[in-house]
Order: sequence, then C-alpha cells, then structure tokens
Amino acid sequence: MGNPVSLTAEQVQAILDGTLIPVCGYARISKDDERDRHGVNDQRRDNRRNAANYSMVVVYEFEDNDRSASKPDVVRPDFEAMLKAVTRGRTDDGVEIRGVIVVHEDRLIRRPGDYERFVEAVTHVDGRVYADERGTKDLYSEDVETLGLMGAVISKAETRKMRKRARNNHRRRAEDGKVPRGRKRFGWMDNKIDAHPINGPAIAKAAQEVLGGRGMGSIALEWQRKGIRTVMGNDHRVSSVRDALRDPRICGWRRINGGDLIRDEHGKPVVGEWDALVEPWVWEGLDAMFKARSGNTIGRDGEVIPEVDRRAPKYILTGRARCAKPNEKGDPCGAIMRIGWSSVHGWHTYNCPGKQNGGCGGVSVKGAALEEYVTEAVLAKLEEVIAFDVTEAVWESAGEYEEKEAKLARMKTEWTRGGISDDFFFSAVRSLEDELRGLRVERRKFLLSGRTALEGVADIRERWFSDDPDTSLDISQKRTYMRLALNAVMVHPAGRGGRFNPDRLELRWRSDIPATGFVAV
Repeated sequence: MGNPVSLTAEQVQAILDGTLIPVCGYARISKDDERDRHGVNDQRRDNRRNAANYSMVVVYEFEDNDRSASKPDVVRPDFEAMLKAVTRGRTDDGVEIRGVIVVHEDRLIRRPGDYERFVEAVTHVDGRVYADERGTKDLYSEDVETLGLMGAVISKAETRKMRKRARNNHRRRAEDGKVPRGRKRFGWMDNKIDAHPINGPAIAKAAQEVLGGRGMGSIALEWQRKGIRTVMGNDHRVSSVRDALRDPRICGWRRINGGDLIRDEHGKPVVGEWDALVEPWVWEGLDAMFKARSGNTIGRDGEVIPEVDRRAPKYILTGRARCAKPNEKGDPCGAIMRIGWSSVHGWHTYNCPGKQNGGCGGVSVKGAALEEYVTEAVLAKLEEVIAFDVTEAVWESAGEYEEKEAKLARMKTEWTRGGISDDFFFSAVRSLEDELRGLRVERRKFLLSGRTALEGVADIRERWFSDDPDTSLDISQKRTYMRLALNAVMVHPAGRGGRFNPDRLELRWRSDIPATGFVAV
C-alpha cells in the first residue's frame, strides 16, 4: 500500500544531516464522482508544500480515494497500512518514516476510535512529528490528544448533519423532478437528460422482451455482441441489465435509496426532466416481476418453490414433457422426462427416468420430432389467441384507486388549512396510505398480466423460426410461450414400430390461456 516519493540528492543529504524530517503524507476524499483523482492529487501537492515549511519532507504517500472515514463498515486500506508503517517507523519496502502530515485533520479521521489508534501509532516511540496545514501538533501532550478526541466527536456529529442535509437536498431535487447528481446513467447522454441514441432504444427493447419472458443473460450476450457497454466501458452482465431495467428513471420516475417512488402532493409519481425510455406501465410491469421474484426461487411453471435446478435449460420442453405410462393402479407415471442422447443416431431424446430416480423408465421419444409437433400446436393456439382484442382491458379497481387518491389529496389540503387536527389526520392518512399501497401492488400485477397482450405477438411464428439474432426468439422466450400455453405434454408409450406417432401425445393446455395471459415481447 502507498507509494514512495522520488527525492532529490539535496533532500536525501538533508535527511542524513538531520535538517529534514522524513514523513509520510496521507490524502483522502469521500466522493470522486468524476473518477479523475483530483481531490487526492490536490492534497498530495499541499502536503509536500506544507512539509517544506515545517522542515519536513514527504518520502512516502498513502491515499484512500473515494472512501468515507465516518462510516464504520468502510475499510481504508492505505490508512491501515499507514498506521502499521508509522508504528514500525518504516514502510514494507524499508523507507524510514518519522511522522505524518495531512492537509486537515478531517481527512485523516472522522471517528474517535480511529483518532486513538492514530495517536497510539505516532507516539509508539519518542520523537515523532505530526502536522497539518495549520502547523505542527505535539501528540505526546495530553491536552492535544484530548482536543483531538473532542474534534473527532464534533466531526462525527457534523458528518451526521451533513448527511441529513444531503438526504434532504436529494429529496427536494427529486420532488422537483431535477436530474439526479452523480455519474451519468446507462441509457442517457453525458448531460443526463437526453436519451442515448443507441443505449436508450436498447433498454426499451430489452424491457419489452423481459416482460415477454426473455432471459436477462440472453440480453447481456446480445449487448456484448453489439458492442453496447456500460457507462464504465465494461461488458454487460446479468446484474447490469437487471439494474438498468429495475430503475424507475427509465420511465421518467425516481425513487431514493430503493424506497417508494417520489410522489407529489396528489399521490402521483413525480415526472423528471430527463427523457423517458419506456412507458410507465412497462416499468410497473418490470417492477412487479422483480418484486415477485425477490427473495424467492421461481420454478419452471412460474410458481415459488423451495429449491430449483439452476442450470439453464437448453431444450424448449425440459420440465414440461411428462411420462404418461400407466402404473399398477392405472394412473399415469407423471415423472418429468429427462434429456438423453442417442450416440447411434446423433439426436437427443426425452426419456422417463428409471425407478431409482422417481420414474418408470418405460417411455422415450425422439426430441426433435416431439418439439416440432408441440411447437406447431402451440403456435396454432397462439394464432387463435391473438384474435381476441384485449387492448381495452380495464383494471376493475381503477375507480377505487382514483377515489382514494383524491380523498388523500383533499385531506392533506384540509389539514394544511387547519381544518382537521393532527391526531385525526395522521391516524387517517396512515390507514389510507396502506390501502393505496395495496392497490398499487394490485395494479402492477394487472399490468404484468398482459394489458398490452397483442403487441409483438402477431409475428411470433416468423420470429420463432427466424435466423436473424436481432428479431428471433431465443430459447428462454420460446420456453416462456410454452409455459404460458401448456401445463404439460403427456407422452404415452410408443407401442409397436417405434416411429414417432403424434397420437401418443396428450397436450394439456392451460385453462387461463385467453389473450390476457400473454404479454408483449
């Protein structure tokens, strides 16, 4: 940790003569949003200049860039390395150190415990020095140590005040719809307002496709193939795709620290001044999907289950093809068929597992033939479904939601005028806001269920068989359509001949297959 400083021959001789004291410089800045290290570089320059005024010379430099000194869970590697070096009087590579210099004490410590550790390290042996831009300090004096501890306590309190002011400022800016500060976000230009001509449409397309069942890993691979990178210039991963899609900024809204959406006095989400990349209902659908998955494991049928095999399926009927061979009681076996490989013929098969694995081992079917038949059946069913017009679907609780929002707005107005007491207002508002929160969850589920079912579904057959990677459906999307249409494909024994016979298949369609069960892709 840290780096040595190149010295002139005169400085080296002055150290040997005892006219210059070799010290280490420490620099720190809490936030480096621009990633240009300008804060720590300025402090390093000031440390060298100040050291010369105190008959010192900086021979080694430690720095913690973009790291807080007040948060207990933040580790400062160079601060810890500096304490170790100062205690021993030399660095790991043998550079002698007889003291420390910083620009200001708050760059060094913000917590009383850190100050005590620092004083103990410096005073481990006699004769060490310490200085900042205001001059030298005798850490061997009890009064100076006490004042330093008091300063650390005051600094910690001031830090809390600064954080509170910063949080309030962030919320005020959010309530005014102002562009969030900090680094730019993926999807927008450097001004954080205008949509990026490539990344913005990429997010919009990905949002629709994820609602349609496409995996985020597939989208990450597509963005890598197209050279679409993160704002830091890195390849996209599932996590970066997920972070981009779950951020309400893509529809013009905002929330702070993962909390509720910022809303105006009427309960409506505040619309920001930056370009929206998707419609609000699209983000609400994504939000409902992410919240439904949060903390749960989702099975192949979309239901929450305790455990699931996390290997990505490579075949469209994995987990949906089941053995229908009757057992001793006449009931179908029902075991999920597993993928096998015929080395003789060079194709994959769907096989019922053996008895030791919960099946009967009595049914096998050629995979390509099974998938071709079921695919055509599902596509035909989808082409029937899209004849239904559901674009005018209305959420049945919309009236109740609007009425409660209007009631809340009236209560706030009356309370502001002094027409109702604080006790009544806060007790009534708490109950009303709980009801609204539940209705918002219900509305998100409605939107996710397929309010815009017809968008992008009409060309599903063309996309299913397309070779164009930009328009074709990948395996995760195809499996989603299979799941939305089918509960299971029951495969009966083949009988004599061994040839594929579609009559041995029993397609069990979902009962809720009407168009509202489909979402845009």
